[in-house]
Amino acid sequence: MAQESSLVSGIAGRYATALFDLAQEQGALDRVADDLRRLQAMIGESGDLRRLLRSPVISRDDQSKAMAALLARAAVSDLVARFVGLCAANRRLFALSDMILSYRRLLSAHRGEVVAEVTAVARLSDAQVAEIKRALKAAVGQDVELATKVDAALLGGLVVKVGSRMVDSSIRTKLAKLELALKGVG
Repeated sequence: MAQESSLVSGIAGRYATALFDLAQEQGALDRVADDLRRLQAMIGESGDLRRLLRSPVISRDDQSKAMAALLARAAVSDLVARFVGLCAANRRLFALSDMILSYRRLLSAHRGEVVAEVTAVARLSDAQVAEIKRALKAAVGQDVELATKVDAALLGGLVVKVGSRMVDSSIRTKLAKLELALKGVG
């Protein structure tokens, strides 16, 4: 448990650790990971879903009903559905994305992998994901689990975080650096 607490912390870490322990007891680590990966993709693709998760104005009951309907349609496991239901009942849906990432970190540590967060301007193809995994595995020396996000504000390029290291090759950052350099000249 001491090693787990160094991997994840805060509300998201506590919830993810509880989910990980339950999934491990039930022999459902991979099924839960697949369900969470699909849920994270839905969150990334839907602004309405992100607003539902973060809005303090939407009642706990309405959030619970909406998430239950969404998860039933997505055919997630009972464990994941009950977990998200608990998050909704406790008004913790705002931290759901962080919980998913924390779960993936715990699972990767359990498997001897490292989690890399990759943010791109658009959804990455399977070939792109495979190439990024290959390059990161060569750089890090371990198997890599990718957590991908989409941020159209990047304009292009990627932002890659592995542990405390970050490589920002986005056009947004390059333009900001250029703007700063030009301000220094004028």
